Amino acid sequence: QAQLVESGGGLVQPGGSLRLSCAASGSIFSTNVMGWYRQAPGKQRELVAYITSTSTSTYADSVKGRFTISRDNAKNTLYLQMNSLKPEDTAVYYCNRYPPMVLAWGQGTQVTVSS
Repeated sequence: QAQLVESGGGLVQPGGSLRLSCAASGSIFSTNVMGWYRQAPGKQRELVAYITSTSTSTYADSVKGRFTISRDNAKNTLYLQMNSLKPEDTAVYYCNRYPPMVLAWGQGTQVTVSS
């Protein structure tokens, strides 16, 4: 059974940084394309970034230049380094395959950007 556990969220001031981690079971991580998603209150879940097994990455325009996605294939772990955070980055952040496996969503990790 696929398992995804996100961590690293928290409260940060605008302009600050956070690093999110996602521990994935081997069955979902492996050589698959992995992504970070987020869902803000009252909004649909959206793709933030995704990364191939050979670490080619793609970003949403809203985070390009501020966020960096990376992966450690030996540890089945996905990361998201978030810099220059803005209040509009406030959301619950999730990891999953790209495209996502519907039954694999984890609990997510809350990121709140506020002064």
